[in-house]
Amino acid sequence: MSTNKNLRKAKDAKNDEFYTRYKDIEDELVHYKLYFKDKTIYCNCDNPEESNFWKYFYTNYKSLELKKLISTYYVKGDNEKSYKTTYNGVEIEKKELKGNGDFRSEECLELLEESDIVITNPPFSLFREFLHSLIENNCDFILIGNTNALVYSEVFELFQKDKIRTGYTNFNVGMYFRVPKDYKYTKEIEGEHFARVSTSCWYTSLTVEKHKESLVLTKKYSVKEYPKYHNYDAINVNNFNDIPCDYEGLMGVPMTFLDKFNPEQFELVGLSSKNHSKNVPRLHDNAYYKGYTRGKVVTRVESNMPLLDTSEFGGTKCIKEDYPDLYQIYWRIFIRKKETKGNG
Repeated sequence: MSTNKNLRKAKDAKNDEFYTRYKDIEDELVHYKLYFKDKTIYCNCDNPEESNFWKYFYTNYKSLELKKLISTYYVKGDNEKSYKTTYNGVEIEKKELKGNGDFRSEECLELLEESDIVITNPPFSLFREFLHSLIENNCDFILIGNTNALVYSEVFELFQKDKIRTGYTNFNVGMYFRVPKDYKYTKEIEGEHFARVSTSCWYTSLTVEKHKESLVLTKKYSVKEYPKYHNYDAINVNNFNDIPCDYEGLMGVPMTFLDKFNPEQFELVGLSSKNHSKNVPRLHDNAYYKGYTRGKVVTRVESNMPLLDTSEFGGTKCIKEDYPDLYQIYWRIFIRKKETKGNG
């Protein structure tokens, strides 16, 4: 079974040959059918011979009432050729590209101008650049990405501006991807090799109905259950289901909260990173953050990460002379309620 560690290895090796299963595409895209009518769909990381994204739109072209389907894809070798493939509901046209099909190439960027929605599984290692190209060209999208991208400063800013949201697929399930047979961490299904990436989810610029639903908040605030961070003027909430209904100040919640985020109910104030923690009042300076222990290893503590004075809520113990024991909590998103109606 593949883990986050395996995904990082793939990233370091620029091994982005993770192909999405047809069922996963079908289960997600069925929710967007109304958006596809009379639209040009561009799959710009997809070889029609292997891509289930192409297969899905080609097979369902008439029922989705598409205007046009386009695909391009990247080739690694100098002797390999990449093609632009177009389908208009009647015939397939295949045209050789001048370059290698890199989504950043001029000819692929030009195709964004005639496209309405980009739908694909882009290289996880290039997710920032890929998303930036779509935003710059004002193109709608439905993408698969790493859940860790939620805390990229560029991506978080898009959530703050309500320009991106997670899709319909259960956020915590993870996904299986078809991988090359020489990929180490695989599971064989019907003769093909698959790897599970637990940190994977859908991102889209289109409307997702679940993000219009408000969380029903029933828990009451107490100092013991919701301690304040040592370094941020905000309380810690370990699970989005535990957000107190009667607290009006800043709260730090796990990044998984974004899968439930309704911009009408909550404000995204900041993120525990160097780029966004400035939006949240600090209680101390950064001088004392030296490191934490994991076994016998001492590692630097990121000064922006939330710290608690108690180990009751998990976290990793920090080390510093002349200071009390502190525990580093994983990434937190800082939020504030916009409304209280219906929360109690």
